[in-house]
Amino acid sequence: MFLALTLLSYFVALTSANFYQDFDITWGDGRGKMLNNGNLLSLSLDKTSGSGFQSNNQYLFGKIDMQLKLVSGNSAGTVTAYYLSSKGSAWDEIDFEFLGNLSGDPYILHTNLFSQGKGNREQQFYLWFDPTADFHMYSILWNPQRIIFSVDGTPIREFKNLESIGVAFPNKQPMRIYSSLWNADDWATRGGLVKTDWSKAPFTASYKNFKADACISSSSGASSCTSSSTSWRSQELDTAKQDRLKWVQKNYMIYNYCTDTKRFSQGIPPECNAS
Repeated sequence: MFLALTLLSYFVALTSANFYQDFDITWGDGRGKMLNNGNLLSLSLDKTSGSGFQSNNQYLFGKIDMQLKLVSGNSAGTVTAYYLSSKGSAWDEIDFEFLGNLSGDPYILHTNLFSQGKGNREQQFYLWFDPTADFHMYSILWNPQRIIFSVDGTPIREFKNLESIGVAFPNKQPMRIYSSLWNADDWATRGGLVKTDWSKAPFTASYKNFKADACISSSSGASSCTSSSTSWRSQELDTAKQDRLKWVQKNYMIYNYCTDTKRFSQGIPPECNAS
């Protein structure tokens, strides 16, 4: 029985993190730290380098939760990225990126999706709270039918599987979780007009309460998950969640690629017209 279980290429796991167990700090020369017996992780950025980490596991569908507390004060020029990504020239990716700003000005939450190496699906939001004052939950629900981005349980974006009309959807490549804190003052704040104030360094972002209710891909690389019982596999937005999504997009969305007719002068992408 044990051997049979170990030979399964994908298995469903519910993990509530210990960062030592689930992640590896991959760069930053000591600027990334696991603290409090592995219950807290921090990344820092100074003029010499930023830092980053990645998950030990790869996932093919699941619900991924992480609480983040972002760089406080004058965070202009900094970017905290938290995302899922595969490798290769035709990679898939699901992005949260938090673009810093001057003290008192709001962070911009930048979201994007890549499927088979094609992105250009940006939506940007302000948040309805100060993301530097406390930890908040940022979640990705990824199942064969849809991808839902949520903040503290409130959906902010949904991307449906529309392969039926020729829109590529991430559903074949396992992805790792990555996060990094880095300097992007050539573009991050007001198009690069506001530069990083290094006198405020080091800049620090913190992470806790990671949870992955997800299919974990083994090294043997089979093509499907074994679960049929986990709720996220078929989860969709109910009426109340759809209303919350509309509320966010009406009041806090500041950029939507689907309405950028200047950028897409030959016609907006086909998923934008789908119901």
